[in-house]
Amino acid sequence: MSADQPAPAGKAPLIRALGVFKVYAMGDATVRALHDVSIEIGAGEFVAIMGPSGSGKSTMMNLIGGLDVPSAGRLIIDGRDIGELDADQLALLRNRIVGFVFQQFNLLPRTPALGQVMLPLLYAHPRPAAPEALARLRLEQVGLAERMDHHPRQLSGGQQQRVAIARALVNNPKIVLADEPTGALDTKTSDEIMRLFAKLNSEGITVIVVTHENDIARWAKRKIAFRDGRVVADGRQPGLLAEAAE
Repeated sequence: MSADQPAPAGKAPLIRALGVFKVYAMGDATVRALHDVSIEIGAGEFVAIMGPSGSGKSTMMNLIGGLDVPSAGRLIIDGRDIGELDADQLALLRNRIVGFVFQQFNLLPRTPALGQVMLPLLYAHPRPAAPEALARLRLEQVGLAERMDHHPRQLSGGQQQRVAIARALVNNPKIVLADEPTGALDTKTSDEIMRLFAKLNSEGITVIVVTHENDIARWAKRKIAFRDGRVVADGRQPGLLAEAAE
């Protein structure tokens, strides 16, 4: 869906890119990572962003997550033009609006699951009154009620990723942004993690998965493909759970 098209019925625009460019200086060379990208993602969508290495998908993820800003054009996240935000405001957007899930889990080796999930709450403004209760709730939501006191070395890869997802959810973000979230997992565990993302999406959370795998992208209800810094395809699909129900 291009940025000049309306969002689907009931899906208010949450992310809107308008002619976005991203250019990096690499020594004497200039790398154009994104070229005139215009897309719109509605609240509550489940989107897979796809493309080969160097396609621009990771750059787009960094922009949506407030980890970087466009070189030109506008990127509006939840009504905020990120190009107009200073470093503190971008940090606040990342803390309140976006929950990140990464391929390598990024867990602290000596911290139990409960402490991992509580960590973002320590940087929240204002800090919630009952951070431990919130963290416990999120761990229960991802099926780890019996693993809260376990350290990463005591957890399987799938369980570690569930801890990471609970951590991403603990601040009640509007967007869960997952970068190759199954890249370190086997097929069965990958399906379990994607099923969890589908469940979260069914509860109203906007889920964006960055992947190069078609089997993972099939879980989403929309695929946006990048190549050479441009959007080359953008289409809707039923999503794997809907396909299985048919």
